[in-house]
Amino acid sequence: MNAVEICAVLLALAYVILAIQQRRICWLAAIISAMLYVHIFWQVALYLEALLQVFYIVMALYGWSAWGRHQPRDHSHNHNHSKSKSKNKNKSQSQIQTWTGQQHLIACTAVISLSLILGWGMQTWTDAALPFFDAATTVCALLATWMVTQKLLENWLYWIAINAVSIGLYLARDLSLTAALFVGYVILAIVGYRTWRTQWLRQQTA
Repeated sequence: MNAVEICAVLLALAYVILAIQQRRICWLAAIISAMLYVHIFWQVALYLEALLQVFYIVMALYGWSAWGRHQPRDHSHNHNHSKSKSKNKNKSQSQIQTWTGQQHLIACTAVISLSLILGWGMQTWTDAALPFFDAATTVCALLATWMVTQKLLENWLYWIAINAVSIGLYLARDLSLTAALFVGYVILAIVGYRTWRTQWLRQQTA
C-alpha cells in the first residue's frame, strides 16, 4: 500500500460515484486513475490488468466524447429555456438502454472463449500471476466498460460479477487497499444498477 495506490483508489471511487450520477466528469477521474494503475499492476506482474488500464484510458476518452454529445446546451432566449431543458432531460434519460437475453448469451459466450484463450496464452508464455482469473476479469471488464459508454443498464450487473472475482485476485497479490476498493465497487455497482433501473423504468412510462 502506497501513496500511488491511495490516489488511484480515490480517483477510481470518484469515477464510479460520478458515473452513477451520469456526470460526464467521471471520465476524467477514470483516465487519471487508470494511468496510475498501469504502473501499479505492472509492478506486481498482473500484465493483462495493466494493459486493461490502457484500454480504460481509450474508452474513457470515448466516453467523454459520447456523453458530451448529450449535454444540455445554453440558450440565449429565456422563454425557450424551460422547454429546451425538458427536451434535453428526456434525451439524456433515453440514453439508458437494455439488452435482450440473446445479446447477453452472445456476450457471455465470447467472454468465456476469449478468457480461456488469453489465460492459456499468458500461462504458457509469461510469468503472469493467476493467468486465467486475470484474463477473465480483463475480458469481461472490456465489455462492461464499453457498456457504460453506451449507457446499457446491465453494465452494473457485469461489474458486480467482475468486482467480486477481482477481490480475490488482488488479495492474492497483496494489494489490500485495491481489494477493499473492489468491495466498495460491488456495493456501488448495486447502487448504480438500482439508480439506473429506476430511471429506465421512468423512461418506459414517460
